[in-house]
Amino acid sequence: MKKMLMGGLALLTMVSSTAWAKEDIWKQSQALFKPIPAKTLSFKGNPATAAKVELGKLLFFEPRLSASYLISCNTCHNVGLGGMDMQETSIGHGWQKGPRNAPTVLNAVFNIAQFWDGRAKDLADQAKGPVQASVEMNNKPERVVETLKSITAYTPMFKKAFPGEADPVTFDNMANAIEVFEATLITPDSRFDKYLKGDRKALNSTELNGLKLFVNKGCAACHGGVNLGGTGYYPFGVVSAPDADIRPDSDLGRFKVTHADSEKFSFKSPSLRNIVLTPPYFHTGKVWKLEHAVSIMGTVQLGTTLSGAETAEIVAFLHALTGKQPKVEYPILPPNGENTPIPITK
Repeated sequence: MKKMLMGGLALLTMVSSTAWAKEDIWKQSQALFKPIPAKTLSFKGNPATAAKVELGKLLFFEPRLSASYLISCNTCHNVGLGGMDMQETSIGHGWQKGPRNAPTVLNAVFNIAQFWDGRAKDLADQAKGPVQASVEMNNKPERVVETLKSITAYTPMFKKAFPGEADPVTFDNMANAIEVFEATLITPDSRFDKYLKGDRKALNSTELNGLKLFVNKGCAACHGGVNLGGTGYYPFGVVSAPDADIRPDSDLGRFKVTHADSEKFSFKSPSLRNIVLTPPYFHTGKVWKLEHAVSIMGTVQLGTTLSGAETAEIVAFLHALTGKQPKVEYPILPPNGENTPIPITK
């Protein structure tokens, strides 16, 4: 796999420097990237409705999905902080620290799968994981259902969101509602999107130079498409291994899912959308400066030492990826019922 990736990077670089040399960078960009669509996605078997989105919004902010009643989806994927929590790794039940940095929830709907290792096939599958993880929300599906049913205001909302079901308050429907809400958390209309759509003045000269470097150096091989990433799994350390604190030997990445030796230390390429809003970087969250992260990627992934000027231009381009942030009004959650379980704090 490493040889294949290196070959792909070499081919992209060769194409960039030869066949594309006479092409306009705008045309190159249109071939490699796509703007975020204005409309959110719907899902096969889980159609989006206004009732389901509204229920999903409440559940996204609902801390009673956790055993302690302290942790909600928004705790680690804060929509006011670029969809993440600005921690190296998130703090969960009993002040435990998780093993990996929390990826942003913004635009996550465009990823090929969820989590750094892709172990969740979609947003609904992902929503179930943290609720049950002992290091995160530390709850059980049956207790989640018991809690939701005890909060009387939720039952009619579930019935409206999932009409025709005899018993709609289920763990699966909780996840389905969260999925359709999270699909609304997109950030269109970045300056780069406007550039892709034809506004050639949307990027200044420094940002255009950064875009050219991003393409010609090979960054786009792993960070393309709508999300500028999130479309595949790649070894972290193609040319040389990063420092042990940035890529510890204890985390084998995608290998833990597939058990394929070729995928040791492979991770889903993160989206670069809104990247300036979401430090720290990498799956370990050990790098806080975007310039440092770009420099590391040049060395360990591309085998090149970027100059200070090149790094600054690439970072300038990355600033143009910040889109219109979703405006989400914090909801007023329904009160406990008489039979709502008490929180578990130990």
